[in-house]
Amino acid sequence: VQLQASGGGLVQAGGSLTLSCAASGKAYNIDDMGWYRQAPGSERELVAYISTSSGEPKYADSVKGRFTISRDSEKNTVFLQMNDLVPEDTAVYYCYAEKRVATYWGLGTQVTVSS
Repeated sequence: VQLQASGGGLVQAGGSLTLSCAASGKAYNIDDMGWYRQAPGSERELVAYISTSSGEPKYADSVKGRFTISRDSEKNTVFLQMNDLVPEDTAVYYCYAEKRVATYWGLGTQVTVSS
């Protein structure tokens, strides 16, 4: 499974960005898909994920109410709509996909929020 992420960039505080992550290759029977992020000097943090089986999204407390994750199963693509961005959201965002016991990662996309 290959993951291609896009949509990062520079935005002012209060602004919005939408990240997308498209899965290709053996992109069938994928379970969860979602996003982690890693800020400089910090550990990688789970931001949000969505389950194929339940369709229920889960969010980190720090982004609840501001971020929305969605998934287009036919296109094997997951989206992360980020609103009301704050400087603390600045990080490299990584999409991931879980399939059986394996986890696949995309290359990170940089999100920078200026104050």
